[in-house]
Amino acid sequence: MGQICPMGCSLLTFALDAPESHHAWQNQEIKDFLLMARRKDAKSVKIKKNRDNMKFKVWCSRYLYTLVITDKEKAEKLKQPLPPGLAVKELK
Repeated sequence: MGQICPMGCSLLTFALDAPESHHAWQNQEIKDFLLMARRKDAKSVKIKKNRDNMKFKVWCSRYLYTLVITDKEKAEKLKQPLPPGLAVKELK
């Protein structure tokens, strides 16, 4: 189900199995994802590598924003512009 996030981006939303019932937003645009990562309330970024794609997950105060990239070269380039003060954790 498509919705508009608080930042005005067109995203998809999924409910998590968390007791607080937080929401996760799947982002479609790289620019929008980088804006989310630069927000003041962004806590950390987790990068999960799969065989077919790479998932970038940025945890903010209320939402989890996810970007899924299938192109390996674009995914490697996306690691560089992440803010330096943000904790980045790579998962396999």
